[in-house]
Order: sequence, then structure tokens, then C-alpha cells
Amino acid sequence: MDSWGQLDLTTAAIVRDDVGTSFRRTKKITIEKLPDKVLLHIFSYLCHKEICRMARVCKKWRLIAYDTKLWKNVSLRPEISGLHVGSLESLLALISIRFGPSLRYIELPIELITHTVLHELANKCPNLTHMLLDFSTAMQLHDFSELQAFPTKLKYLCICLSEVIFMEGFMRKIYNFINGLEILHLIGTYEKVEEEEEEIYEVINVHRLKSATPNLRVINLYGINFVDDTHIDAFSSNCIQLECLAVNFCNKVTGSTLKTLFQRSRRLTCLLMNGTNLKSEHLMQVEWEKCSLQEFDITATDLSSECLQDMLTRLPGLRFLSAGQINGFNDSVLKSWVDLGNPRNLVSLDLDSSDNLSEDAIYKFLCKHGHQLWALGLSGMTHITDSLWQSILPILANAKILVMGTQERLGVNILADQLMDSIAKSCNNLERLELRWDPDNLRFSDKSQKAIDTLRVKCLKLKCLSLSDGRYYEIVKANFERADRMTVVRTLTNCRVSNYYLLSNYKDLVFN
Repeated sequence: MDSWGQLDLTTAAIVRDDVGTSFRRTKKITIEKLPDKVLLHIFSYLCHKEICRMARVCKKWRLIAYDTKLWKNVSLRPEISGLHVGSLESLLALISIRFGPSLRYIELPIELITHTVLHELANKCPNLTHMLLDFSTAMQLHDFSELQAFPTKLKYLCICLSEVIFMEGFMRKIYNFINGLEILHLIGTYEKVEEEEEEIYEVINVHRLKSATPNLRVINLYGINFVDDTHIDAFSSNCIQLECLAVNFCNKVTGSTLKTLFQRSRRLTCLLMNGTNLKSEHLMQVEWEKCSLQEFDITATDLSSECLQDMLTRLPGLRFLSAGQINGFNDSVLKSWVDLGNPRNLVSLDLDSSDNLSEDAIYKFLCKHGHQLWALGLSGMTHITDSLWQSILPILANAKILVMGTQERLGVNILADQLMDSIAKSCNNLERLELRWDPDNLRFSDKSQKAIDTLRVKCLKLKCLSLSDGRYYEIVKANFERADRMTVVRTLTNCRVSNYYLLSNYKDLVFN
């Protein structure tokens, strides 16, 4: 009895000792003991605003937070990044100490764009290749008369234009430094335009700019109220490498120089003209059968049915078409394209708000070509409901992007559970999905969780699911969050899905 008692006490002592040792070892393993390399990797997942907060924790974290490897891509526009630099002296110190040779991309607001800052960037950041200069809120420019240096390795330059400040004094100083540019963004003030007519200023000299940038591959002129066909002609006369031209929301563009553009720019494969003032007679003069165009956006233009038939039947290898909000796009156009054109290479189609297309015509087209589509947008049409989608989803097995529904109130209800179930069964490659239907039109039941589970488990590549804010959105969001997929479900107010993700130059076209 005593021996057994002694054994038990001894065993208990050993167990206590083991637990104590284990506890002491566990206690010693804290985040402070992690190697600097591991901490640096953890910090790399944080935005710069959060990294700055982490720098206040302790001296070690401060050293990690200020490692130049974490400051390769920097936005100093407070409305974008939350970072605010209080003075030019502070920025100059940052350029020398924190940015240095690691800096690849920087965004500067108007108050930080001075000749001293640009000179320091040129001297201290030799690997800077991407730059955004935001002049959009400028009422007066700094004096650039003493500007003698500018980053010379830039491949990407984005300039947000002011409505009233003329840029030529600044541009003259940098022309000699930017001849290596491959991607140019000029961002206008389209979203700020008021209804009443105001005097339009040509705040940047595009004709001189094109002479300084002969190596451009991608040109994006977005929402600039003075850009017209002569500016397109100017770029085409000098930029023989041009692959992608975007003039979305430049409403003075009519297409009168497109024939010349394609004759000069033989490499042009992407043309984006959403919201322009295209004239049918100009587009019908273009030699479409001789061009290399693969990606075409003519959304919200006023082209005639005759013009659309003429273009689509002559374009030899179209892969991407956005042609929504066009009254002339009707059943006859779609039928002519199938019978006389070549839609066999098509992988992306957006027909948003094409009210003159019938359900039957869309169904026949998709029966023939739906299997090859990676993206399909049939939004904004009240006559296209879940019944059509239920019938075509089995055909869309290769779809990565789907946009469906309208925010107009419908007289019929959309059966969300059945729709989700069909999407999950048919479209396993789906990456982005948007349901635009009004929440009051969505009908779901106690079995909704099962349908959402099926979608989540089957569509493992799904990155974004956008829904109108409402009860069904809350159910779907909670379901994905329970499975630790926190960023997938979003509201339409914060995220709209587009087929633009499939553009070959999509990453080059992105700007803030």
C-alpha cells in the first residue's frame, strides 16, 4: 500500500514537473521571439496606415515597420491610403531613410508635388517605375522653374488633371525624362461635371505630349472634357507600339479618326470607348476586316443597328465585347453576327440594359456560343429573369464572371435558392458573381443555408459575390464568414462586377 502510494506520489510529481516544464516553454514562445524575417513577412500583409500603428508598440517593431521592403508601393494621398505627411521636410526625410532604392510606385497629392520632392525621388529612388501625380484639386501649381531632375525609369505615369490649371509649364520640364513611358493615364474631371455648360480648358497639351512618349503601349484618357478625335490622331501618328487605347467618357470623341488609327497602329488590339459620342457614319468607314482588334467597348453610345451589323460582321477575331445601353443593338444585329460574322473567338460579352434584345434571341445565341464564354453580363433588363438563367447556366460551364439582375422592381419574384443551386452545379470555375435584383424581389426559404453552402463548397475560386443590401445579403455574408471567407460577399454600393477583369491590359489600366 505504501509502495503504491509512493509510486502514485512520484508519478504525480513527474506529471506536475512535465506540465510545469511544458508551461514554462510555452510561456517563453511569444511574438517577440519570432525572427525578424517572419515578422517582416507578417507586416507585409498590413496596409501602411496599420504598419505605422505597429511602429508605436516597441523599438523592435519600429525597426521592422520602417524596413524599406515594406515601402515599395506607397500612396501619400490621405483619401486613398489614410497616410498624411505633414510637411515637405518630413517627406524628404522619408524618401531618404524609408523609401530609397526599394521604392517602385508612389502617389503624390498636389501639395507634395514640388521640384525638391521630384529631385529627391530622382536621386534617391533609382528603381521608381510607377508614379501618380494628383493635380485634380489644384487651384495653383508650385513653381517648377528650377526643376532639373525627374525619375528617368518610369514605365507608368498617371496624371490626374485639374479643371482650371494649365499643366504645360510643368510638362515642359519633364518631357526629356519620360520617353521610356509605356503606360500613360490622363484622368479628367468627368465625375465632377455639372449640368450647366462651363468654359472648357485644354489644360494639357496632348499634341506635344505624344512627341515625348513614342514608346507608349497603353493610353488611358478617362473623362477628359476637351479630348476629341484630333488627340487620338496625334497619339496614333507617333505611338507605333500602341496596343490599348481607352477614351471612356470623353464625350467629344466621335470616331472620325478611327480609320487612320487602325491604319497606323497595327498592334492595336483593345479599344475602349464607353460613353463617347460615336457617329455611325465614321465607324462604317473603318476597315474592320484588316484590323487586329480583339477587345471592344462601345457601351452607352448611340450607334445604329446598321452600323453595329456592319462592324460585327467584319471584325475577324473579336474576343471581348461590351455593347450595353445601345438602343440599336437588337435581335437582327445578334442574328447577323451569328450568321455572317465570326463570334467563335468570343469569351466575354456584356449586354447591360439592352432592352431591344429579346429573351429568345439571347437564348439562341448562347446555345450556340455560351460554352466558350468566360464572362457574361445580362443585367439591367426587366424581361431577363431567373428563368432564362436557369436554362442557360448548364451551357456556361466555363464562366468566370456572371452579372445578372436589375435593380428595377419586378412584377415577378426571383427564386434565390434554386438559382444559387444551379450556379453551384454548373459553374465551378466562377470567380465573380453579381446579383443586382432588388431585395424585395428575392424569394428564399429555410433551405437557403443549404443552397449557399453548396455554392461556397462547389465554387472554391469565388473571390467576389455582390448583392443588394438586405436580408438575403446578411444571410449569405454570415454563411461565408463562418467558413472564414471574410472578403467574398459585398454589397453593390461598395463593389460592382465587370467583365473588364478579362482585358489583356487590365492591370495596366487600373488607376485610383
